[in-house]
Amino acid sequence: MRILLFTGKGGVGKTTTAAATAALAASRGSKTLVLSTDPAHSLADAFGVELGAEPTEVDTGLYGQQVDTQRAFEASWREVQHYMRDVLEQGGVDPLEAEELTVLPGAEEVLALLELRQQVAGGRWDTVVVDCAPTGETLRLLALPEALRWWMHRMFPAERRVMRTLRPVLTHLAGLPFPPDSVFGAVERLSNELAEVRELLIDPVTTSVRLVLTPESVVVAEARRTLTSLSLYGYRVDGVVANRVFPDDATDDPWRAGWVEAQRAQLSEVDASFPGLPVWRSAYAAAEPVGLAALITLATTTYGDDDPLVCVETPDPLVVERISADEFVMSLALPHADRRHIDLVRKGDDLVLTVGGHRRALALPSALQRCVVDGAGLHDGRLRVRFRTDPNLWMKS
Repeated sequence: MRILLFTGKGGVGKTTTAAATAALAASRGSKTLVLSTDPAHSLADAFGVELGAEPTEVDTGLYGQQVDTQRAFEASWREVQHYMRDVLEQGGVDPLEAEELTVLPGAEEVLALLELRQQVAGGRWDTVVVDCAPTGETLRLLALPEALRWWMHRMFPAERRVMRTLRPVLTHLAGLPFPPDSVFGAVERLSNELAEVRELLIDPVTTSVRLVLTPESVVVAEARRTLTSLSLYGYRVDGVVANRVFPDDATDDPWRAGWVEAQRAQLSEVDASFPGLPVWRSAYAAAEPVGLAALITLATTTYGDDDPLVCVETPDPLVVERISADEFVMSLALPHADRRHIDLVRKGDDLVLTVGGHRRALALPSALQRCVVDGAGLHDGRLRVRFRTDPNLWMKS
């Protein structure tokens, strides 16, 4: 099984690149599903065929799907939403406001991920290519499995048996309905599914993210920030596709020559910004690549002799090492991060890390839960957080 996620700034050709990669994989014998989590759903336009909420055959061995998040929402969250809405209404909240307040945070994105999990679990595919939304939405999408589990564990504590025993008393005291077993069951089921999604997405053997960009300064700068943010959440980027590159040949046209020179400078910046990663270049085509034949041609010229399904090995995003009897170091990859834009806070058993506006609550391993933070530093694109054992807590275990 191979899972490839494609993202990039809006308008850089992300959907076309994802569709082309899937088409090439299928043409070489890999049974492939390309799945769109982008609400714009332009995947069907790239193939020039109709696609729906179920996998639709585009060609032999190639299927496309555009996720119906509303249908998935009805199946996964409706029962929990009904309970929460009843609580708010009995507490005096207007019914319309209660409906809005009980919408699952990031519902469309997370349910698209659950569809990905279901397709992978079915064992039908050799390759799944995900056409993600533009960069900002993708970062929110990939942060959700971990963040939402954190949220649910606090909204619905784990002490379910105690709660069930005390339900009549608590309902009487609070004057509000207490969650029935079916609600707890739905929350636990969704929490477990999110854990499986998270494990699937960070699997270094099967899954990686590819960044699609055009050689323009604003786009390249965003791609650098995206690499930092993906690393923060523990995801691996295994390649970059530089799209719409002007042919680097001599020309007497000053306008085209200017673009060639500007792109040459940005392509050098791309090579420097993503060391160790392949940078595939896709030439600016004379016509828009629409349809299966055009997409396969695009992918063939882009990847050249490289296998588009090979996952380039990269260092582990998160490593915990014991460096002495009473000292540990947690190391997290944060390429291109600026120390001025990093904030680190210990909250109970979590380490809350904010980088450039993106936040991740890292659940500390049991050993580090019994330690105190003893300093942190950013060196060579990795954040190193030092922990020292707390004698009072360490001796109790």
